[in-house]
Amino acid sequence: MFFRWDWLRPVLTAPIVPTLGPVHPDALTSGIFEDILRAGDTRDFLPYDKDRRWGGEKGERVLREDVVHRRERTLIPTLTHRGRGTVRVFAYGPQGNVVEEAAELAARLAAVHDVASARVLRPLGPQTAHPHGTRIQLKDFTTGPCPAPDGPVYPVTAWPAAVRETFATFAREMAADGLAFLHTRMQADQCGPVLATAVADRIVGAIGPMEVRPDAIGRPQLMPQYFAVLPEARGQGMGRLLWRAAMHWGQRHGAVYQLLQTEIGGPSDSLCQSEGLTSLGSSHTIHA
Repeated sequence: MFFRWDWLRPVLTAPIVPTLGPVHPDALTSGIFEDILRAGDTRDFLPYDKDRRWGGEKGERVLREDVVHRRERTLIPTLTHRGRGTVRVFAYGPQGNVVEEAAELAARLAAVHDVASARVLRPLGPQTAHPHGTRIQLKDFTTGPCPAPDGPVYPVTAWPAAVRETFATFAREMAADGLAFLHTRMQADQCGPVLATAVADRIVGAIGPMEVRPDAIGRPQLMPQYFAVLPEARGQGMGRLLWRAAMHWGQRHGAVYQLLQTEIGGPSDSLCQSEGLTSLGSSHTIHA
């Protein structure tokens, strides 16, 4: 075993694991950290990696030989070659010089691996005052029912053909939110259903794909979705309608929970907070 759990557990202020992202707190074990080290050598997806559903080769790996593991701090660097390449160092430890040390490590490794970007990802606990960055939120499906939405939300394939055909235009307009990528997966029949809502026979919002898969300890998890509403349709409750439809779908299909990442202060963040989700902490990315 590489990691000493009595060293690592006290500094895990938020349940964020390198290359995997947020995980359920109950799945946060030394074993999951050992798994990401082994996957860094093989470059394979872990069986419970949420990105495995997209296929291909794992795009981010841990730089095992450069991990810093001490009693009060652990620094785990990762490398991705997407775009011009990025080194990210996940900085676990108390406030002080842990971020400075992580930034120095990130900059050095970016030069060694000849990539353009060096970053530090700093997990922060849910009690952090004035957080910024990305919030991790938990929807627990075991605490109560998730009723069906009170408006028209259906799988894209269930809409009449004239409405269904507007999804392509919607996806292009919302490409920055990942909908164009999602549309290519839908056309190749390589993902679960995508839920959509329409106004005047035109799709104006969508969420998906809807899929449930086991997590690291075997519990069914509703996978993350792409989620977008056209700018001109916002402020009319469409986002809440879609989100509730997704939660209803997840509960109906046996999911125990879902983890969501929202930009702190953004519309999705406000929506999740108003819907009573539990904050598990946040993450803040710093350019080294």
